[in-house]
Amino acid sequence: MDDSYQNNINQQGETYPTYGGGEYTYPYQTDYPPQEEEDAASDDTEGHDEDEQMYEGEYQGIPHPDEVKEARRAARREARMKARMAAEVEEETLPEQYESIMEDCGHGRFQWTLFTVLGLALMADGVECFVVSFALPSAEKDMCLSNADKGMLGLIVYVGMMIGAVLWGGLADKLGRRQCLLYALAINSIFSFLSCFAQGYGIFIFFRLCSGIGIGGSIPVVYTYYTEFLQMDKRGEHLSWLCLFWMLGGLYASFTAWGIIPHYGWGFSMGTEFQFHSWRVFLLVCFLPSVAALAGLVFMPESPRFLLETARHDEAWMILKQVHDTNWRAKGEPEREFQVSQIKTPQTQDDEFIEIQSETGTAFQRFMVRQMTLVKQVMKNMMSLAAPDLRLHGLFIAIVWFTMAFSYYGLGAWFPDQIKYLQFEEYESNVKIFHREKVERFHFNFTLQNQVHKEGEYIHDRFIDIEIRNVKFEESLFENCYFEDIRSTDTFFENCTLKNTVFYNTDLWEDSKFIDCKLENTTFLHPKKGCHLNFQEENDTLIYLVCFLGSLSVIPGNIIAGLLMDKIGRLKIIGGSMLGSAGCTFFVLLCFSQWAVVLFHCLFFAASAAAWNGIEVVTVELYPTSKRATAFGVLNGTCKLAAIISTFIFGKFIGITKIIPIILSFSALVCGGLLAFKLPETREVILQ
Repeated sequence: MDDSYQNNINQQGETYPTYGGGEYTYPYQTDYPPQEEEDAASDDTEGHDEDEQMYEGEYQGIPHPDEVKEARRAARREARMKARMAAEVEEETLPEQYESIMEDCGHGRFQWTLFTVLGLALMADGVECFVVSFALPSAEKDMCLSNADKGMLGLIVYVGMMIGAVLWGGLADKLGRRQCLLYALAINSIFSFLSCFAQGYGIFIFFRLCSGIGIGGSIPVVYTYYTEFLQMDKRGEHLSWLCLFWMLGGLYASFTAWGIIPHYGWGFSMGTEFQFHSWRVFLLVCFLPSVAALAGLVFMPESPRFLLETARHDEAWMILKQVHDTNWRAKGEPEREFQVSQIKTPQTQDDEFIEIQSETGTAFQRFMVRQMTLVKQVMKNMMSLAAPDLRLHGLFIAIVWFTMAFSYYGLGAWFPDQIKYLQFEEYESNVKIFHREKVERFHFNFTLQNQVHKEGEYIHDRFIDIEIRNVKFEESLFENCYFEDIRSTDTFFENCTLKNTVFYNTDLWEDSKFIDCKLENTTFLHPKKGCHLNFQEENDTLIYLVCFLGSLSVIPGNIIAGLLMDKIGRLKIIGGSMLGSAGCTFFVLLCFSQWAVVLFHCLFFAASAAAWNGIEVVTVELYPTSKRATAFGVLNGTCKLAAIISTFIFGKFIGITKIIPIILSFSALVCGGLLAFKLPETREVILQ
């Protein structure tokens, strides 16, 4: 009898038979008995009780047919298992091969060039965080901002950066790192430039919001982009050096503010409708790092790791060859050849769907299909961050991001405000009080400052071309007086009587400066329009100095992080730095002078710098390539949300108590620092 497997036995006597036909074949043992013998044995035992019979072939060592079937099943299971293992090995080779390629390319001129370009993008982000706070004292006078408007202007930058981080981070995993960073920097440059000339509060805040959305993509995209050009043993150190550029942004902003804003004459005006004062010159200078980064990025290639992830093999190979040749040519070995001929690439179907849709419909329909497909892909990628294998570590790193940002940005805004409050207290303690003074036919040609005049009488007096700062007249009489070319700051007349008095070309407005006053035959001629700035009082150089010193104090923390990141590990850097920062905040409770606050402000920034470096390094190493920028964008958006919350909360306690902001910061840093030790150590992990 012919059987289905006998024909597959090798007629040459070789021991490599297979079972089954078609495309898939499986091995089995060759010493199985022919089917005829099995049938004969079955006929001989027919009619016997199966429980009592004994298989004849058992004496001859011939296996039972059931054992043959079981052996075949085992062989098939083993073959399937080997096939699955081979497929898994095939998939796992790409990260390892890419790491080997980067080691072969070396670290040299190409990485340092990219380092400089991306550093300028980080510098632009650092400038954006400081620029509004420095310009705000001037802008509030130029645009007549209320306290509510000032608070909104201070927060709107963080709102824009939060939106931009999530937006550009998600798009970078689908459109490419370089392309998204180009878009983000272009948007930031355009709207930063336009905001310099915006005269109204509404249009100004809109331009700053759009500028924040643009620059919000710099941190998540820059770190993801640069990481994918680094080999494993270089990542921690060189990402830490890259963080120095953010600090340089703070130094640049504080230094230029210190040098430009107090010079009120550095500007021009066109009538009373268009004013371009020195704080607008400062805004114009602050968008230069973004423009420089944009210009440099034009000459940089896309991340080859991203191209491999999207199955663009040829482009990735060409870029890797460019990196290899650039580095070895700079090292004096131009003859060294790029040895890689094949790179394994994972296959994806997302872009194929877009191309299929683009072949049908009108141009508008094709555009909408592409955009909707892109949105769905980005949202799906964001949702995948909650997958079981990423959920727990993602939650831990999000809490660490939030607690660090809550304390860092909250105290970063609280320290300068606390110093201003201490200055104000000292200023108020020196106020001069004049009671029932009588001044007649006197010419005031000097500055009146920090004074309170109660129940005074001023008869036939002249106030010409002077400044009046922080002066209050209470229940006083002004008769036959003349005010001309007056510049005032926080000056009010309360319950006063003014008779036959003339105000010519002053900013003492009838509807805002005079509270419950009696105006008898009083004339206001050519009143000044808009709000006018007194730089001597509003732009205290101590605040610029504080921010400059705070940014400068970050240097030691960055250096320590860069030297130790690959030696002691990321988690010890994060946890130790956050706990050290918590100690600095606790001792702020003992500060009762301006310079003591400045000292601990610098210590806090120095201690927290290493934590930021470690957090950013762990974030890029924790997630796979297809989710890296998306995850970084979401976490950086969480960081900006914490900044909004903390600056709002801490600002409410200025002048009331410093205990609550300090306790909140201390608690957040301790919790985040201890939780950081629960994160996985990624020091020797290949990028997946």
